[in-house]
Order: sequence, then C-alpha cells, then structure tokens
Amino acid sequence: MDMKQSVALVTGGGTGIGRAVSMLLAERGVCVAVNYSRSKADAEDTVQRIIAMGGTAFAVQADVSRDMEVRAMVDAVAERFGAIDMLVNNASMSRHIPLDDLDSATDDVWDELFAVNVKGMFHCARAAAPYMKNRKQGAIVNVGSIAGLTGSGSSLPYAVSKAAVHGLTKSLARALAPDIRVNSVVPGAVATRWWEGKEAQMERLVGHVPLQRISTPEEIAQMISAVLIQPSMTGQMIIVDGGQTM
Repeated sequence: MDMKQSVALVTGGGTGIGRAVSMLLAERGVCVAVNYSRSKADAEDTVQRIIAMGGTAFAVQADVSRDMEVRAMVDAVAERFGAIDMLVNNASMSRHIPLDDLDSATDDVWDELFAVNVKGMFHCARAAAPYMKNRKQGAIVNVGSIAGLTGSGSSLPYAVSKAAVHGLTKSLARALAPDIRVNSVVPGAVATRWWEGKEAQMERLVGHVPLQRISTPEEIAQMISAVLIQPSMTGQMIIVDGGQTM
C-alpha cells in the first residue's frame, strides 16, 4: 500500500501512541482523521501540529463504544477524504485495581472496559471495512498490550480485555481477508502520560527490562506504520516491549 495520499483513521489520536501515530503517518503523506472522545483540545492540537508541518488532518469526535457514533464518524471521514485505507484502533481505557482485589472488579468496570477496548475496536473495524473493500485494499492495526499475554496489568479486567483484542484481531483477519489485513501491535510499558506521578514505579520496572528502558510512543508508532504497509502479514501479534515478556 502506497501511503502517500492514502487515508487513515486513528482512534484516540490526540495523545500518547495515538498522537505519535497520527503525526508519523502525516509525515509520510497520509491524510489523517484524528479521533477523540473527550480530549478535544489534545486532538485539535495534534491536528494543528500536522498542518504546521505541511500535512493534512482533521479532528473527529466519537465514543468508540457507541456504534452509531462510530458509523457517523467513519462516514464523515470518508466524505471528507473520499476513502478510508487504514484504521489504527488505538482508543482504550483502564482502571487501576490491584490484581487480587476481585471485589473491586465490578460489573460496571468489566462493562466499561470491554465496551471501549473490545467492542469499540470491533465497531470501528466493521464501519470502516466497506470503504476498504470498495478499494480492494485496507489495513487495520489493533493496539494490544502485553497485559493480554501475561495476565498482569493495571487491572484484571484490563488484562482480559486486551487478551480479547488479540483474539478479535485473529477473527477479523479471517473475516476480512483477502482485501483487508488485520494485525495487532502489542506494546509493553510505554512512556506516556499514564506514568505521570508514577516515576518511581517506572524506574523499578526499567530495572527488570532486558533493554533497561521502556518504549516511547514514537517507537510504537514506527512499528504500527511498518505493519500497516506490510502486504504479506495478517492475524499477527507483534510484541514491542524491550524484552519485558522474555
């Protein structure tokens, strides 16, 4: 897939990995739709940064857990740019609950995390797929997490939701082949604003990572970009974690 003049939708595109992906794709000639749910100012700032460097982008609001909002968003992107070639399913959320505190993993927590982290990615893929199929090509990258592989993370429901994302990736890869490729990039710890106020915890973690560092959003974005244009890969989980899960 030639990135120049192609169209990408990046969910949660205003901050962290989403911002890094949006900016990198724009640098490579992609027209980028920067999705946000509540972080309007961040999304608009990302768009302004892209425009300032000569790229093309606009911000579009939708709560990915709401199917009708997602469908309206995707239609708006296609109307604005004429197509959708790539989808980066980055939007997700967590709740910080000790893994052994099962009583705090309430139904509301489970429902909220699965609605955004799993159903949200499905909603976006389902809405974007017809536009990709019309062009006989498309690529989707779901942002997973090593929590979905190890079972350990910011909470038990979060880890399980990310395991579901990995399963969704394989199922969508089968369902949407041969025209659309679906893969998952699976980061370990990433230096985003999630770590604000937790610097001591991050330093302790770094000591246990073989590469003695955690990834930057830009490094994860590089891998997502590479996977989007890899024509012979689908249904794969690509781990980028500095050796954290070795």
